[in-house]
Amino acid sequence: MLDESLLDTPEALAEADHRALLRGAAEAGARVRTAVRHATDAGVRELKPDGRPRAILIAGPGAAATTVADLLGTLAGAACPVTRLAPTGVAPAAGALRWELPGWIGSLDLLLIATPDGTEPGLSLLAEQAYRRGCTVAAVAPAHSPLTEAVSAAHGLFVPLATAPYEQDDQPPVAASAPGVLWALFTPLLALLDRIALLSAPPDALEKVADRLDDIAERCGPAIATYSNPAKTLAAELADALPVIWTEGTSAGPAGRRFAAALAELAGRPAVVAELPEALAAHSALLAGPLAASADPDDFFRDRVEDPPALHARVVLLRDRPIGGLTAAPAARDLALSHDTPISELEPEPGDEVVTLAELIAITDFAAVYLALASGA
Repeated sequence: MLDESLLDTPEALAEADHRALLRGAAEAGARVRTAVRHATDAGVRELKPDGRPRAILIAGPGAAATTVADLLGTLAGAACPVTRLAPTGVAPAAGALRWELPGWIGSLDLLLIATPDGTEPGLSLLAEQAYRRGCTVAAVAPAHSPLTEAVSAAHGLFVPLATAPYEQDDQPPVAASAPGVLWALFTPLLALLDRIALLSAPPDALEKVADRLDDIAERCGPAIATYSNPAKTLAAELADALPVIWTEGTSAGPAGRRFAAALAELAGRPAVVAELPEALAAHSALLAGPLAASADPDDFFRDRVEDPPALHARVVLLRDRPIGGLTAAPAARDLALSHDTPISELEPEPGDEVVTLAELIAITDFAAVYLALASGA
């Protein structure tokens, strides 16, 4: 159960935050600036690409690499197909994972490797395989990791992972869904794809992203009370609920999927996610079933101390500039309310696509962290 009193006690939040999740969320803007500097030092801005790649493949372990592939694919749009290479193996361990290139990969394609670990032998083998095929390789990983040598041998581009001064080599592995990990992996690849003209993310746009992340850190920080803190408010609303995440707009889709992944890994909470308008048909039966608020009315005889409350769905609507100006939000609200299902809504302030995407991710990251800390996850 959620300890709501903890949300408004900054000292208690700090004491419960053994994984430094709040610090990682607060430092997202600084992590973006550090990653931009690392990308520049690695020579990204000096690259002289000979046209666009035919296809981009992204490889890496865990939720962070999945989110990076989703984000880059969304931002690149129809300019170039972006595909994530799913690993195989007997366990989700660095030594057990393997990646294979499709048979059609060749010199016209680009392989991106994104990992917060860098010790995976499978990724080093993948870089060697890409080199033999003539495929260009670029990687973001911790400096001085085994992957560094593999990418260097493949004559590829290596960008060191942006880390914080307090992160030590001997500390436990950071969760793949941790906020700092995402921005450290995503930002250099964003700068790279801007350089090869697949999307627009010049240095001034990335600085705006960092500024927006700093602004969200101020609005959603642990010292801000729940009633005026959108992240704490959302965490409290999801305390005893199954999040049903509906997204509308191109940028909101990957933000919603990222939120579901963060809830699962950081807070241990399941969630379902879909894009409007298809979400209305996909989740209509879910809202009308046992999870609906009206499906299991409060039992007068229930022991409110020993018995936990029944789990009910709560819709979380993430919106960002619906395509063509058409919106299914009114229909979504009507469907939720017709089944007595409460609804939470988040919509970013105006800005560039990358900036609004960053705002949605930042607020939901803070919400996932608060939910994790207040529920003892």
